[in-house]
Parts: sequence; C-alpha cells; structure tokens
Amino acid sequence: MFETFGGFLIYLAILFLVPLWAQMRVKGTYQKYSQVASSSGMAGAEVARKILDDNGLYDVMVEPVKGQLTDHYDPRKKAVRLSEQNYYGNSVAGAAVAAHEVGHAIQDAEGYAFLRFRHALVPVANFGSNISFFLILAGIFMGATNMFLAGIIFMSAAVLFQVITLPVEFNASNRAMEQVVSVGVIRNEEERETKKVLNAAALTYVAAALVAVMELVRFILMFVAMNRD
Repeated sequence: MFETFGGFLIYLAILFLVPLWAQMRVKGTYQKYSQVASSSGMAGAEVARKILDDNGLYDVMVEPVKGQLTDHYDPRKKAVRLSEQNYYGNSVAGAAVAAHEVGHAIQDAEGYAFLRFRHALVPVANFGSNISFFLILAGIFMGATNMFLAGIIFMSAAVLFQVITLPVEFNASNRAMEQVVSVGVIRNEEERETKKVLNAAALTYVAAALVAVMELVRFILMFVAMNRD
C-alpha cells in the first residue's frame, strides 16, 4: 500500500491535508452562517431550551462555555454547553449547533445504542491512544513483534472509538434537523443553510476516522512485513 513513492504521498495527503481541509471547511461555513440571523430570532440557548423542553428533558441544563466551537453535551452533568457566541447569538449556525448538541441529549435520554457504546469505550480508547505508539515504536526498534502487536490492539480500540463516533454524530445532526423544523426554529428556506453547517461539522469526524483507520492499516501492514521477514 505504501511501497511506492506515489502511494506514500497519497498517504501523507490523507494524513495531513484531509483533516486540515475539513477544519477549514467547518470554520468557513460556521463563520459564514454565524453572520446570518435566524428568522425566529431565538438565541442558541433558547433554541436548546425549547427543544429540550419539547422532548421532556427539563432536567438537562443549558450553559455557556468559553471558546469558539467548544459546544458539547456532557452526559455526566446532564448539560448542553454552548460556546458564548452560540449561546447568546441568534444566528442560523448557532441554532444548528445548539440543536445538534441537544440531539446528543435526546440520544442519551433514549439510551441510543451507539452513544452508550461510545461512552463505554472512552477509558479504553484514551488508554489505547496514549500507550499504543510507545508499544509500536518499541516493537519496531527492538524487533519485538509481541510488543508491536499489543500496540496495534490498543490502537484498534482508539480507532473503533473514532468509527463509532460517526453514527453518533450523524444521528445527532439528523435529530437536529427534525427538531429545528418541527419546533419552528427555522423556516423552510433556512433548512439548506442549516444542513450546510451540520454537514461541514460532520466532515471533521469523517476526516478523523479516515486518518485513524489509515494509520491502523499502515501499522498492520508493517507488522505483517516484520513477521514475514
């Protein structure tokens, strides 16, 4: 797969350029539609609160958090946290992001299988991502195939986390679109703009998963070559 110079260049392009492109795409799309006010005039905090209440999630808090695009749902604290620009602003981008994070809260309340699986993987994935490269590098330099294999196994847990994240995020975005339309946050002509924001954000997760899978495949091929030698 990486034996030719051209193949190696393709690998490097995927490894570095794809995530960079995805980040630029999401930031550009977000910046564009953060300047477009939603027809409802509702701030992101109001959007999140309305969707939560309409779904009976009165115990989930909506809180501001510092930074840009730091929006997230905290399942432990049962809190939707929105960056201050989205929390206080009334843009199409802010409404889309707020609805997406509430989508995760709805997933949590419904016991969405992929979300529960991802939560269960967190400690294993964190440990695997921290130790896998050390084991792989040690295996390469010491010629220890068992250590190399252990690194690959730990890396696989981290990669699985990235892959499982995809259905979780896409499902949250689908829920977001349904909710913002059903509760009247956006009008029909704003649906296309909202989808653009959500799709751009999804690209970052796709890029991360693609890079993670490529890295894992590369090390698996190296392990196979090491055993063949």
